[in-house]
Amino acid sequence: MPISLLRPALKVSSFVLFVFGIMMSVPLLLALIYGTGNGENFALSIAITELLASGGWLLSRGHKTQTLAPRHMFLMTTMSWLVICLTGALPFYFFDGFPTLSDAVFESVSGLTTTGSTVMVGLDNMPHDILVWRSMLQWVGGLGVIGMAVAILPFLRVGGMKLFQTESSDWSDKAIPQSRAMVTWIIYAYIILTFICTLAYMLAGMDGFHAVNHAMTTISTGGYSTSDQSFAQFVDIPSHWIAVIFMLIGAMPFSIYVHFLIKRNWQVFKDQQIRGFLLTATVISLVLGIYLAANSELDTPHAITLAAFNIVSVITTTGYASSDYTLWGSFSVVVFFFVMFIGGCSGSTAGGIKIFRFQLFFMMLKESAMRAVHPRAILRRRYNSQPVDDSIIFSTAAFIFTVIISLVALTLLLSLCGLDLVTSFTGAATALMNVGPGLGDIIGPAGNFASLPDSAKWLLSVGMLLGRLEFMTVILILMPTYWRG
Repeated sequence: MPISLLRPALKVSSFVLFVFGIMMSVPLLLALIYGTGNGENFALSIAITELLASGGWLLSRGHKTQTLAPRHMFLMTTMSWLVICLTGALPFYFFDGFPTLSDAVFESVSGLTTTGSTVMVGLDNMPHDILVWRSMLQWVGGLGVIGMAVAILPFLRVGGMKLFQTESSDWSDKAIPQSRAMVTWIIYAYIILTFICTLAYMLAGMDGFHAVNHAMTTISTGGYSTSDQSFAQFVDIPSHWIAVIFMLIGAMPFSIYVHFLIKRNWQVFKDQQIRGFLLTATVISLVLGIYLAANSELDTPHAITLAAFNIVSVITTTGYASSDYTLWGSFSVVVFFFVMFIGGCSGSTAGGIKIFRFQLFFMMLKESAMRAVHPRAILRRRYNSQPVDDSIIFSTAAFIFTVIISLVALTLLLSLCGLDLVTSFTGAATALMNVGPGLGDIIGPAGNFASLPDSAKWLLSVGMLLGRLEFMTVILILMPTYWRG
């Protein structure tokens, strides 16, 4: 049975590696144009990646992947993400700026999972090819996250994702053309939005290089920047609001953009999840902005801009920072900590628990209160006009429980590495939620993860992958029953 599971996963992973290796030619070209001396590093990385892809393809040749069971999908998804995270680290490992393998893998995992935590220092003087590769990792990772959320996780019924099952979530022979069409339209929408974001940044005053890099990491809600100051390097207000708009766009379901491209029918505000997401981001931003204006020398418009940018950055799990918000007072620190867990919408590039799961829990709370008053009442659960059965509620509760257990376990393991409570707890939270910065003097918005021990970096890398793959996708393949058939 393990062979029948491994061969289709190996075949799909090999194809992903093949495409991934081709994409490395972009920073290779930049290295040659700018004469950075990294051309050989990228060429070697491409060679290794394509060699691994060819070997995997040969080992799995002759196997057809048209019909896949859920068991295949779990392994295929996890293996694909694992191999591109490891090969994505190769250009960093060969670059002199990365002293250890753990640093290179951490940066690659953080990029591809669109987390945005970094171990790199001196970004302002970093070669263009390395900066572009970091941005590309997040752009590719964001696209992979959308594809996984739309075509795979609903099919696997992970954490209540069955609510968002579409024709692209069916991997039978009959549905493969529809699945391919959906993925194609998602790619079109992703590229178009990235292009529009680039133009908007350039109109706001960014040069082409910074605009392209930040457009890739904004739409992907990744948060990698080209400076150690993150978005604080841009003092103009328009660029901050452009970032806010496109971070929100990246954190909304891409299916609505596909729907618009195909049918020219704009239904954004009819979606219950989107309404809840936008309302949550707006209310928290206004509350924190008013608090900041009342407790600082900033005028109200500037305070609201700072609050909106940083709140949206955290709630969408982007991870940009335009200010050290840990200096805004204890109330602000508490707000940012809890916002870290919210996340964006299902089918977006954002991480976190996701808005729809909070909405489902409020639905459960309301139902519990109603049954306490009217024990014999017949209540119908509906979300976006769809029935919500007990299996969805159960899988959502299991997901939240898994998040809590993972947070506790990772915090304890990080504390064994010698990290203090704040660094351990918020580091675990930011990794599992794919947010980026944590809290405290070390990994806060004004710091980075470079000073952490290698053991902590490996643990956080595992946490980032675990959170990005919605926990259960990874956990199930570690269970003996999965391999026994």
